Formats: sequence, structure tokens, C-alpha cells
Amino acid sequence: MELDMIGQGQINRRRMLKISAGGVAALAASGTLIPQAALAAGTVRWVSPRGTIEVLDDYPYWVGQRFGYFGDIETTLEPGPSDATATVKLVDQGQADMGYPSPGVLTLGLAQGIPLVSVFHMGGSDVFDFAFRKGERPADLRELEGKTVLLGSAGWQAICDPMLHAAGVDISTINYVAAGWPQWGTALAQGQGDSALAWAGLRAQWKGQGLDFDYIIGKDFSELPANSFVIRKGDYDDMALRPLYTEYLRAWAKGLEFGRVNPRAATQIVMEQFPGLASQMTPTVATESMMQLAEVFAGRWDERGMWGFHLRSSWQKFFDAGMEIGQIQSEINLDDVISNELVRGANDFSASQVADDANGFELSDEFSAVDVEAIAASL
Repeated sequence: MELDMIGQGQINRRRMLKISAGGVAALAASGTLIPQAALAAGTVRWVSPRGTIEVLDDYPYWVGQRFGYFGDIETTLEPGPSDATATVKLVDQGQADMGYPSPGVLTLGLAQGIPLVSVFHMGGSDVFDFAFRKGERPADLRELEGKTVLLGSAGWQAICDPMLHAAGVDISTINYVAAGWPQWGTALAQGQGDSALAWAGLRAQWKGQGLDFDYIIGKDFSELPANSFVIRKGDYDDMALRPLYTEYLRAWAKGLEFGRVNPRAATQIVMEQFPGLASQMTPTVATESMMQLAEVFAGRWDERGMWGFHLRSSWQKFFDAGMEIGQIQSEINLDDVISNELVRGANDFSASQVADDANGFELSDEFSAVDVEAIAASL
């Protein structure tokens, strides 16, 4: 489907929902019980910050699809262009309903005047890492000063700068090179830079492709947030759309819970969705990729306690770092752009029922043989 047609479909959908909202209000006033799925009927188009969706990163979505967690919602999961800021631009232009930008890309969008609200924080811990060739991992990130960091897209500098600044690095000395998607990891292996931006899940995928690096892991040193789901502020403020987005996010939360209970099952579901991944990763490597991601998605759980919950202190540190380095030119009010309002409803589901789904999933012989305890010990 062409992007201009997607935008046109979005306008029609919103108009339809506004019309139906009057009917919902009339039913509520009459005391009629309205099924939750009926309130959530609609379409949500989600756009990835990556140039592909054939990855383990989105396993909660594919679990939700397999088990019908999205109910009557018509959903699409679409790869975004490799341009780092494409995610927020597509949402702003009505060509997608929900995007998944990094905090750095989100702030770039906000700085450009794009009205967005983050409604579901996927990564409780920082998902981003720095890769180094074997034997070249420094003891401290400050040793990157004066060195070259490889990126898949120039826009990824907005990810690196706040993270490195918070770690005490003089970012004015860093030489960033956009080596292109998806070859920036290969460029590092070939000696074209000193380090490369990476993230949880990608580490295992690169290993499966023969790119075996050493890493400085973001969650081990950074208190900054990771990617989150954002929607247009106009949609967020529209009460007629709240049930739709809440139900949609509930399906993702169920998928996250499923993955926590049975990581092998969640991984197998993705591998069955994309058979081509088997040529890149064995079941063990694929499960390791999924578990790296799951660890970040459940990061700082003792403070969050809910899937998708934003930690205000973490986001404030990010915005403060952005101001200090000039990435953000004016102060951002957290209450304007970060919200847990839909998160609480998204977590309103039976965890025991999801656990039954996860534990009842029939694993293939190949995935039954995967040693999840050994993987967990290596994370």
C-alpha cells in the first residue's frame, strides 16, 4: 500500500471512530454493558525504527497475533525507512498510528515541533550497547574520545550523544560515520571504525551472522530510557480513541508477559512467522536474542511493576542530558510528552491466563532442546 493511501485511510478511520463514539455514549447512558472488544474496534498501524520487521525485537506482537490478543483490532506492523527520524515523521503525517523511536529520535521530533506523546515505554533499561572487535573493548567508555563510532544512520547520533555524555565522554571528540543499514556491523569487523552502536537482541543476531564482538552493555552503566511507543498528541487527547489504544497496548503487554513465562515459545513463534531467520540464527541464538530483549523490556521492574511504565526520573535525566549537550534547545515538560495513562489499562489482564497460554504452547524438538538456563546465566 502506498504511503499516501495509508494517510488517507487514517483520516477515514478517525472520522469513523468519532461517529461511533456517539453511539458508545448513548449505550453507556442507557446502562447497556458494552463489550471491551467492541470499544476497541479499529485499526492501528505500527511502524518500526528499523528497515525490517524480520527480527526478534517485536516478539510480543507476533505472540499477540498468534493468540488473538488484539481481538477485533485490525493491526499492521511495518518496517520504516532507514532514516532514523522516519518513525516520528510517518506518525506525524498520518501514515502510521504508532511509532517506536528511541528517546533521542523522539526529542528530535519534538524539537521540530512534532506533537507526540509517549504512551508505552518498552525498555525499562537502556537497550543500547557499544560493540568492539574482540580484544579491543576499553575499560571505560571515555576511551572512545578521539575515536570513530559507526552507525547505521546518521540520525543515530541522537542516540549516542546523550548516552556518552552521561557516561562522562567529551562527545565533541567523537567521529561518527554512517556506514549504512544493515552493514555497519560488518564495517566494524572490517576495521572501518573503533566501535559501533548496537542493542540488546542485535548482539545475538550479529553473533549468529559470524560478527562476534565484545560489548559495553548499556543496561550495566546507563540510567537513561530506551525506545517507547508514541502516538500523535491529537490522538492521545481524543477520548474516543483511548479504548482502541489501550486494548492495542494490552495485547503487547500480554505478549511481553508470555515471553517472560516461556521465552522459547515466543522465539519459536517469531521464527515460524519468518522462516528465513533460520538461515541467520539457530534456535539457541534466536532464543538468546529474544532473552536479551526481554531482559531490557522488564528492566528496573522493581521500580516499574507494569509493562510499558515510564520512569519519570529516567526520562528527566535524558532530557537534562539533551539540554546540556544542545540536542534539546528548550526545556521539555515531562507531563506534555510522557504518559502512563494508558499503561495502567494495558496491564489490566489475567497474567495467569497468559501463563496458561505460554506453558501450554507446544515446542518443536529443536526449541525444546534450547537451554534457557544457560542463556539466562550469560546475560
